Formats: sequence, structure tokens, C-alpha cells
Amino acid sequence: MTRRTVTRAGLLAAALAALPPAAAHAAAPRDLVLRLPAPTGPYPVGATTLHLVDPSRNDPWVPEIGVREVMVTVRHPARTVRGYPRAPQLTPGEAPVFGFLAHVVHGLPSAGVDWAATLTHTHPGAPVAPGRRPVLLYSPGGGEARTMGTFLAEELASHGWVVVSVDHPGDAGQVEFPSARPGRGKVRETVFVRPPDATQFRTMIETRLADLRFVLARLGTLEGPLGRALDLGRVGIYGHSAGGTTAAQALHDDRRIAAAVNLEGYLDQVDGTLFPVASDGVDRPLLLLGTDGFRDARLDRSWGALLAHPGLRIRRRQLDDANHQVFSDHAALVPQLRAAGLVTEADRVRLVGAVGAGAAVRAVRRQVRGFFGGRLPVGADQ
Repeated sequence: MTRRTVTRAGLLAAALAALPPAAAHAAAPRDLVLRLPAPTGPYPVGATTLHLVDPSRNDPWVPEIGVREVMVTVRHPARTVRGYPRAPQLTPGEAPVFGFLAHVVHGLPSAGVDWAATLTHTHPGAPVAPGRRPVLLYSPGGGEARTMGTFLAEELASHGWVVVSVDHPGDAGQVEFPSARPGRGKVRETVFVRPPDATQFRTMIETRLADLRFVLARLGTLEGPLGRALDLGRVGIYGHSAGGTTAAQALHDDRRIAAAVNLEGYLDQVDGTLFPVASDGVDRPLLLLGTDGFRDARLDRSWGALLAHPGLRIRRRQLDDANHQVFSDHAALVPQLRAAGLVTEADRVRLVGAVGAGAAVRAVRRQVRGFFGGRLPVGADQ
């Protein structure tokens, strides 16, 4: 979570406690249905969802669970998608929780939107296209779920990468599991009811790093066509906000990762202590991509500390007329809410900036796709 994502966080606990069952949130006939932009690559996109359990760790947020669980979506180029319907962005169980959080945290409308109706361009179960492909891990923003990184994950998969989107339960806004278990329901909500303090932020990043190490190890055990498609000798990582912090630090820590993109994540702790990636530097390619609307002294200080190391393969880029949520699906969704009169122009600028939705999506996709295309090109082992 960032300085701007929890402006009304004091209401969050009460909102979640008052959340009615999903059935009480049936959409009205005139509720707005939002649309995600189609990917531009030559491949249709298939996907597999994985529920991974790490018995060697306990959950840091709810110890009663007894193990650490993550949910993962693995998007891949598909051989065909005929007969495989498009997946919704949010399940019926996730949608009402997301709607409450979007209203309380981001100030999006509490009514007038059918959050369960948005379709992705991903076709679960579609057969994997032949060839071994580089793998890109994705870690979402603090308090966000992997579902809000859809437009970029689909773009990368449509151009030939395998994209592994990882939820960090307890931190993530809402995560649906195959079933309930002691300590949590089938849909698990975020534990954050206010911006994380220094201890919570440290725990959040450490947990995310451990989650990604675990996921990367488990990917190596996959069998069948999906397992054969993964070239785990060519791995990249990208993330937004806290996920960007995680991506940069993972590049520093894990030699299996060859390149990383930090989408506007700070490189210091809440108390100002630099993460090792900023204090030590890193010897592999890293893109620092930010916006003019979110840029502040803390970001300049922590990014500047990293950039001050000589001889590093690091670049910094900035999107103008943009703001922090432009790196999530809000880039496409918030302008539609504005056009429907469901948010103000000030809300739009506060979240994604004044940049047009099409231009924002194209810019983010172009920067990330171009960076990985030059460092983990698709096709070398196909």
C-alpha cells in the first residue's frame, strides 16, 4: 500500500465486516460492464490456475492457517482457444469484496458497476502452444490482487512469454481459493485496515520475496505441456508498487532472475533504510518506470541511490500526465467510469492521470514488452 491508496483506510475494517454475501450483490440490469483492452500479440492466451501450499512456512498475517498458501495464474501462448471461453476478471466471490475495497480505498463507485461481468482475454484450459518460452513473474501492488494486472500479463503472454501472476494472500485485497480451510474462508480478504507501519511493510516485502522463491521452485516441478513450455533458465520479473519493490529486490537476491521491471515501487523501508538492491546495486538489467503524478522525494532518493552506482545496466523512464494506478487495470477501467459519470475528473487524475486510456495502456505495454524483448527474447529456444 502506498501513501495514496488508503486515504479512507480507517473505514476498511467496518466495510469488510459489514460485507453481505455475494448473492446480495446481484447486478442491476443497467449496471455498467467494464471492458479490458485486447492484447496485441500473435498468440491467443490460455491459462492454468495453481493453488500452491508451502508447509515449511506459516502465514505471517493469520498464523491460525498453519501453512503459507499462494494462488497463481500461469498465462501462456495457446495453440487454439476454440471451445475455451474467456475468463472473468473477478469471480462471483471476489467481485463484491473488490467492489467494497475499490470504493473505500480508491474512491470508486459503490454502486452502478457490475464488477463480476468484466471479461478477460484469457481462455482457461486452452492447450499450450509448442516451444520453450521465457518466464515472467508478476507481483501486484500492495493491497491489490493479481487480477488487477490483467491487461499487461495478457499482452506479454500474447507475444510469447509465459506470465506467472502471483497473489500474496493476507496482503492482497481479495483472493479466492478452491475451498475454505481453518483460519480463512474460501475468499480471503486483506488484513490491512490502515497503511502498513514499518514492521508490517518489512514483513510484507519479506513474505513476497519468499512467496516468489517458492513459486519459482514449484514451477520447476510442473509436468506435461505446461511444464515443458517453461524455460526456467530465462526468468524475468516485474511488479507494481510494493510488487515493484519486490521485483527489484528479487533481482538482487536470486541469480535465477535475469532482468526486472520496477513499476513505481520504493526502494527503501518506511524508516528510510535502503533495500540492499539500492545500497549494493545489481549487475543485471533493471527498468525503473514511474509517473510524473506519483514522483516524490522518497522515490527520487531511493531510486537515486541505486542509479548512483557506476556501470549498472539500469534505466529510469517516466510516463507523463499519468499517476500510480496507470500500471494496473485501473488504467483502462477508471476512464470508463469517468465517461459514465461514476467518478469525477479529479478522481481519474488522482488514480491514473489525465493521459487517455488507450495511450496509457499502449505506453505501459510498450515499455515493459520492449524491455523484456531485448533481454529475454521470445523464440530463441522454440
